Amino acid sequence: MSPVFKICFFFFTLLGVTKAYTTVNSAALADRVSRVLAAKSASKLTYDDLASSLGVTNAYAAQLLLGQAKLTPESASKLKEVLPAISDDDLQSMQNDFPMRSFDEDILKEPNVYRTHEAVMHYGEAIKAIINEQCGDGIMSAIDFYLDVGTTQGKHGEKRVVITFNGKFLPFIEQKAEDNGAPSPRD
Repeated sequence: MSPVFKICFFFFTLLGVTKAYTTVNSAALADRVSRVLAAKSASKLTYDDLASSLGVTNAYAAQLLLGQAKLTPESASKLKEVLPAISDDDLQSMQNDFPMRSFDEDILKEPNVYRTHEAVMHYGEAIKAIINEQCGDGIMSAIDFYLDVGTTQGKHGEKRVVITFNGKFLPFIEQKAEDNGAPSPRD
């Protein structure tokens, strides 16, 4: 047993943590995603169809199937109804496994992802300025957050992509010592 593991185990025990967080098994996740996407493909349903059946946004429906969001028991039963080819083991895994919400730099090599990233980077300073002007000093939450993707028709008849970011505004606070409920590390 490594010294790092022993130290982590000691602190988890001290804090009363009974189940330590484990890293995602990438191979198992990739296998599950492959099976779940095969079930979606066989059903001929779109992410919009799934979103409507589950009562979530289309982006969240995609995240569920890609292993980037945790499936609730309520949504699991609905998902099983619309995608009956999903195995009970995969449904259980989608509910029990903690998603790895990280950023894989290789995804930027995909042109659609890169262009979306580029658009946010290009407009980032303007977006920040408008958020600050309209809401004050703070940020848009990516936790209390909804993302929806759709299309519209442009004035020349072309198909256009519409991406809606809907996040709770979180103001920065003045960190007054009297408001801090945690004990000071200096006491």
